Amino acid sequence: MHGNLLRVRLEIILGLSLCLGVLTAASAHQQTVAHKQDQAQTEYARYKESVARANDLAGRIHSEADSKAYLAEITTLFPKEFGLLRADDSRLRRLARAEYESANDTAKLIPEKQVADVWNEYVREVGMPADAVANPAEIHSIRDNGFTAAQRAWAGGTAMRWNIPNGYALTPDGKIAAGCRALEALLVIHYLSDPYSLKAARERIRKGVVPSANKNEATKSVVGIYIGSWPADRAEQNYNHEHGAGTYDQLLIRLFDKLFPE
Repeated sequence: MHGNLLRVRLEIILGLSLCLGVLTAASAHQQTVAHKQDQAQTEYARYKESVARANDLAGRIHSEADSKAYLAEITTLFPKEFGLLRADDSRLRRLARAEYESANDTAKLIPEKQVADVWNEYVREVGMPADAVANPAEIHSIRDNGFTAAQRAWAGGTAMRWNIPNGYALTPDGKIAAGCRALEALLVIHYLSDPYSLKAARERIRKGVVPSANKNEATKSVVGIYIGSWPADRAEQNYNHEHGAGTYDQLLIRLFDKLFPE
């Protein structure tokens, strides 16, 4: 009798201990999840503030100092993409000056043909497919779409590092200019590395669609799922394998110098 009672008490105690252990573990897990959520929210808030600063700086470049501040914010938002340039102060200074000049003098805008020539040289050098070659009209459509999409994103409260409307070169009536600002030119080259961006531009041109004239058309692209890496990624990997990463970096620097000559 006493033995059975003792076993029941031990089982109750053991059951309570297990329950407390489960509750403690659950509480600890909830605290960990809550902490990670707080961290993510804090990091996203900082990210949005940085994007907002970049957009604000892009819209009021009146000196080289303003341009340097804008470039500093951009390199913070794009640490990987600007990694090679961040190790080269002389080219960063040249880029900042090119941004200042192109933001304040339409004669200093980078022609879309020049952007196309630099991109197409990259395509040929690294061995990308022939349909990756772009022309100025396609680049203009990509810029028009990007600007219109950025306007829509900001109007909807979505701030992203790729959506900085104040960074685009515009005509006095608010349309996309015939040439690019310096940092805008680099953004266009990034868009060109996306196979769907160029296909969508060609489709818009074929249909006569101008996103800025019909904002509902902005951000639409050819629908599809890319299996594996983009052609630009595969070409870069193959080029690095055949020639070495150092040679690839030299290629990028050479193309940078063509896009922003001294």
